[in-house]
Amino acid sequence: MWGDIVWLMLSTLKRTFRKRSNWLLFFGLPVAGILISTVLYGGSGQNVLRVGIVNEDSGQRIAADTIQMVQGLKNIKVVQVSESQLRSELAASNLDTGIILGAGYSQSIRGGNPDHITIQSVKGATVTTYIKAMLNQYIDNISSISRIAGNDSGKFDQLYAAFQSKEFKLTVSTVQDTSSTKRMSYQSIGFLIMFMMTSAVNLSELILINRENRTYFRILSSPISSRTYVISNILVNLCVMLAQIVVALFFLTYVFKLSTGMSMGPLLLILGLFSLTSVGISLVVVAFSKNSASAGALQNFIVTPSCLLSGCFIPLEIMPNAVRRIADFLPQNWVLESFEKLQTGAAISSIWFNMVLLLAFAVLFFLIASYKFGRNNDTRNFV
Repeated sequence: MWGDIVWLMLSTLKRTFRKRSNWLLFFGLPVAGILISTVLYGGSGQNVLRVGIVNEDSGQRIAADTIQMVQGLKNIKVVQVSESQLRSELAASNLDTGIILGAGYSQSIRGGNPDHITIQSVKGATVTTYIKAMLNQYIDNISSISRIAGNDSGKFDQLYAAFQSKEFKLTVSTVQDTSSTKRMSYQSIGFLIMFMMTSAVNLSELILINRENRTYFRILSSPISSRTYVISNILVNLCVMLAQIVVALFFLTYVFKLSTGMSMGPLLLILGLFSLTSVGISLVVVAFSKNSASAGALQNFIVTPSCLLSGCFIPLEIMPNAVRRIADFLPQNWVLESFEKLQTGAAISSIWFNMVLLLAFAVLFFLIASYKFGRNNDTRNFV
């Protein structure tokens, strides 16, 4: 029996990959999915904020020090312009925001009542919040010095000089933001899931195609049984999908340099369990289809909508609650949820329930397909 299974597997693989288009279908599309994810989320990193400053309080030390403080902020590019230039640059989107230090700014700070400072932007709070927070902190510190010194200019100068001397230093450690990279890898796995399901149906559909072109009946005229034939198709399906997983993860990690945030072992285990589920779904599609055309239509009805509802294309958190409830009944959602948990550093033991569910989905679909095959009274069918 096993010799017949191996012979059928090799024959199916040889006929399948004789066409170059099938190489692109089974292995090129998952890589293309990774590329799409990098395009969608590759530009979501931190950008430089362009700030224009108008200094109408020139010659004053506090105004000059305020500009120097803004220039020292991270991811800030500062240019000094006139008020008319600031307006035109903001209108042309050459600057994100502008700060106007009016005449009397330094004196108002020295008097303990900050005034004569304006922040302008056409992009709203999304770009001004950070600048406002840093300026408020800086100005409040100087105002506090002014209130402590009162009318004593010498004491103010002494405290202000000590404040600017930076005897109390803040040590900053920069931590790399990996959120966009993890989002790209998460979405890449979503596309991989869809292509795995598509590949599984296409390979199981060979059973229908071989029945239509009479190849299946020629095989059954030999000592090979229908059970052996179906088992060989299942094993071919699993082999191709495991190869898809390995190729996709290789390109994800070593070519596109995207970190999954976890070791490869747990990820391979989760995707391997889902490959069983995909084969089960593909057999259900074949069992309920009379020919390859109806199998293709049923595939489009099942695969794409279920992947959409489970978050393979867009994040599930932005979907309505009703859609999230539907996703709980879809195996793709449990794969993505497992992947997300592992990305946060959770141990593989924490997703045991997800793995049991994926295995249960696979068993359920295999049972449904077996029942349908057994109940089919059409003598032209293969079981």
